[in-house]
Amino acid sequence: GQIRWHGKDRTAFIEKLVVGDIASLPAGSGCLSLITNAQGGIIDDTVITNAGDYIYMVVNGATKFGDMKHFKEQLEQFDGDVSMEYLEESMQLFAVQGPGAAEAVKKLLPDGFDLTSMAFMTGTDTTLDGIKGCRITRCGYTGEDGFEIAMPAEHAVSIASKLISDSTVNPTGLGARDSLRLEAGLCLYGNDIDANTTPTEAALGWTMGGPKSRRRLEGGFIGAENILKPDGKFKAISRKRVGIMGMKAPARDHTEIYDASGENKIGEVTSGTFSPCLKKPIAMGYVEKDASKAGTEVLLKIRGKMQKAEVTKMPFVESRYYRVPE
Repeated sequence: GQIRWHGKDRTAFIEKLVVGDIASLPAGSGCLSLITNAQGGIIDDTVITNAGDYIYMVVNGATKFGDMKHFKEQLEQFDGDVSMEYLEESMQLFAVQGPGAAEAVKKLLPDGFDLTSMAFMTGTDTTLDGIKGCRITRCGYTGEDGFEIAMPAEHAVSIASKLISDSTVNPTGLGARDSLRLEAGLCLYGNDIDANTTPTEAALGWTMGGPKSRRRLEGGFIGAENILKPDGKFKAISRKRVGIMGMKAPARDHTEIYDASGENKIGEVTSGTFSPCLKKPIAMGYVEKDASKAGTEVLLKIRGKMQKAEVTKMPFVESRYYRVPE
């Protein structure tokens, strides 16, 4: 779901919805942020970009209707100049990901467009294959370099056809994206984060900034009092999201996690797969805070049998986000 936010108070309004520092985003820059509920749980994760005269937001397609309902409820309570332009039917979005993404996308961009100096998590309005009203953002959810490109819906098929006519571009489904995002240690909404998970439990406290950052000290977003202390420190949590490796068979979501004795259940897997890059099973899930340190030995109950595994840091595969040459 794509949204443009307009009005002089748009930033103040969005900072009520999300945990991130939107006011400090330079024009063209974006960030990953979290939309929270009154309990501090995560309604959705979102990429927000300061597009200059408007704010551009992308939310998950699977949660967009609930998000819109939440936004409208908050708009009714907000006393300020802000409006939401929901691009429900008018715009489409493609993700082009991987080491060859820049060369592939470059063929659609106008002459002189400099991708070399386009940093990760920045975006701009542009033309694609000569079509006006498009937008490109250097981002994605694979741990690789890549782009999300948006275009008027009536031109989506022609731009997609142009992309896949390139022999270096392969169409792929969400299954491949899911294994890549898991290798990169990234959360899938509905599996690894949901309305009952706080940013700190999900190891996403960094989206609020450092201990002395404005958002940590001021709060001001919905549910902040359930996440932050008045001094900006995080409130205590009882569980934490971790990576898990070492098991012989893949551990799927809802696999039970036990301590090394096998007597005490300490958590549950939320995502798991066989890593195509590492050629071994990987998983992420939630364990009791005391068991969240990397190197902690655990047991996973896979198909009724206990398998040895170990808590590990993420990402499992080193991310290769683009860095502008110095």
